Amino acid sequence: MSSKKYSMNIKNFFLHLHTVNKHRFKVFCLCCKMGMVWRGLVHDLSKYSPVEFLEGVKYYSGDHSPIKNCKVETGYSKAWLHHKGRNKHHYEYWYDYDTPIETPFMPFPYFLEMICDNLAAGLVYQGKNWTKEYQLSYWNKVKDKAHISKYMKELLTEVYTEVSIKGINQVLNKKFLKEIYEKYRKKEEKERILV
Repeated sequence: MSSKKYSMNIKNFFLHLHTVNKHRFKVFCLCCKMGMVWRGLVHDLSKYSPVEFLEGVKYYSGDHSPIKNCKVETGYSKAWLHHKGRNKHHYEYWYDYDTPIETPFMPFPYFLEMICDNLAAGLVYQGKNWTKEYQLSYWNKVKDKAHISKYMKELLTEVYTEVSIKGINQVLNKKFLKEIYEKYRKKEEKERILV
């Protein structure tokens, strides 16, 4: 457990609100690039719910998600449990340890929103220090813990590798991402049939 003391205060209230709004706006802009205006508009609305927002205020730091601080402090995060269970753009939403397919392939619209979400988080938290290599570097640190199929991991690795080479504007193209998505979805489907 952490020894740092966290508390609710008015400054963190407005700083966290600004961060959430800034993140949602970046996601909205990235979603619009791919013609997903509605997905961008409704992205992460649960972050304004009391369970998510108040935890965010209490554990606000400004350079990474408050959820991380809460998990270090308490061992879990009510905000994260609430958030991942309501937002289909998180691969954790699709994980079910008690089904024949533990980690199904995410539907394409939510996959696209997840890419926008992850890139926007990096842009917001890294600010002027963000580089096109950031998301791949971050993904390589966390991917082994991800409860998703090996093909979804390979898909995300390819997308973030493409971003590190070409940049966001070149990669955030619905047709381009659909081709990559289908390549890995078909591999997974073929493997499932063979088993």
